Amino acid sequence: MSEHLIPLDEAQDDLLACATYLAEGIKSADGHSEAMRAILPFYLEKNDVDRAAEFANSIEDPFMRDRLLTLVAEKCAAIDDDDYAFQLVEAIEDHGTQAQARERIALQKSAKSEFEKAFKIADTLEHPDNVFAAIAVNASEDGQPETVRDAISEIEFPYTKAVTLQTIAGQKSDKQENKEAVELLEKALEAAEDIDFAEEKIRALVDISSHFTDAKRNDRAIETLDKAKHLAEKLDNVHRDAFLANVAYGFFRAGSIDLADRTLDLVNDKTQMSSTLVGFAREYWLKDEKADAVETLEEAYAILKSQHEKETRDSRAKFGLFTSIAALFAGYEKPERAVEIAQEIPEENEQMSALAQIAQILTRQGKDEAALAAVHAISEDASRLMAFIGISDAQNRRDKKEEAVKTLNEAAHLAETIPQLASRSAALNELASRFAEYGEAARARELTHENLETIAAIRDESSQAVCLAALSEIYEANNFELTEEEKEILQAIIRKAES
Repeated sequence: MSEHLIPLDEAQDDLLACATYLAEGIKSADGHSEAMRAILPFYLEKNDVDRAAEFANSIEDPFMRDRLLTLVAEKCAAIDDDDYAFQLVEAIEDHGTQAQARERIALQKSAKSEFEKAFKIADTLEHPDNVFAAIAVNASEDGQPETVRDAISEIEFPYTKAVTLQTIAGQKSDKQENKEAVELLEKALEAAEDIDFAEEKIRALVDISSHFTDAKRNDRAIETLDKAKHLAEKLDNVHRDAFLANVAYGFFRAGSIDLADRTLDLVNDKTQMSSTLVGFAREYWLKDEKADAVETLEEAYAILKSQHEKETRDSRAKFGLFTSIAALFAGYEKPERAVEIAQEIPEENEQMSALAQIAQILTRQGKDEAALAAVHAISEDASRLMAFIGISDAQNRRDKKEEAVKTLNEAAHLAETIPQLASRSAALNELASRFAEYGEAARARELTHENLETIAAIRDESSQAVCLAALSEIYEANNFELTEEEKEILQAIIRKAES
């Protein structure tokens, strides 16, 4: 790692080059690997695949090296440098990772409608089903039915075939071609019958039923859900409740509230019960049955709150659901209830996330004072800052640019209170990007300079390199040029790293 691919004079005049130069000089193998993993995508964004490949090859950890070479090969395929893509694949040492790289190249070719190339690559793969599925979906979008049929006929695994057919059916439904969608869904059902693994079969049936509902065939949706329900009832593992909850929601969407309620009665896990009721509430709201929506959401909250810690299987899912419920109350024009529920969430990060979401929703509704009150209830400065940015975004979408800028300035005052320098740098990037977007280039430029000074104070070499790379994106996106003073800061950073 002593030799640098980035020349010193380039590193002193360019943020991304400086970041890479620092990363190259990190003596710790893990630190060097992590820094390069974060920096390499910036070069791919510039289509600089040659340098990206060199950086990947410089990594000692063979797993990370192969993983990054895969990313570079995928990018080469995306920019039609296929020969180089396959050269990089050959350089990958692990056989499994090499196969993944070939698959990603094939997926890129499929996405670009180069189906012949994608088929050719698929023939070299031991497990090509994902490629055939992608070809079928993309060819359907392109209006090439023969290619669709050829690709689907090559898919071996019934679950993949069922998913592919229902995905294409979804495309047809989006275009109001419901007859064609139903025909595809019937074929998906035939494929699902051949699925051996019970959980996969249930998942496929539930998804197919949802597409039947989208295609205005509630009768077929209900019949399909009934099959899924009987299979789910026979399960004796932790997945049973989740599947039954999904079936209940499917019945509700298909118009059978009675079947939905009876299926939900079979669910024991309160988080799953509550999540399903949240889905019911959303459906009520979409139908403009607002009183039912609010009442159902209250029921969902009561059930979730009653769940004892010993009953909880997944605390993260439970707290995340509290956040969703709080945000929905805000969306359902119950701001006081929303904030009340958010503040009762025992997990601090979820509480702050809920309050931030509530603030954005209230801003979109034009309730700026209530939104600001929600933000001020956030205890941590970094989270409060990001919430202010969210409010600013919502104000800007409402063409209230003056208020958006004012909110951003309030957020900027909080940046200096964030103790973790890497987190402060990320926040300053968000602020500078918004100010530039709002036409406040001078203010954005002040913050990018402040950010560079912040990064210079970061002690961890890997974090410092990553932050410099992130900052380089702001400079490039807005055509900001480094001043002589800023170049001196880069030189000081390099001298410190090499001392």
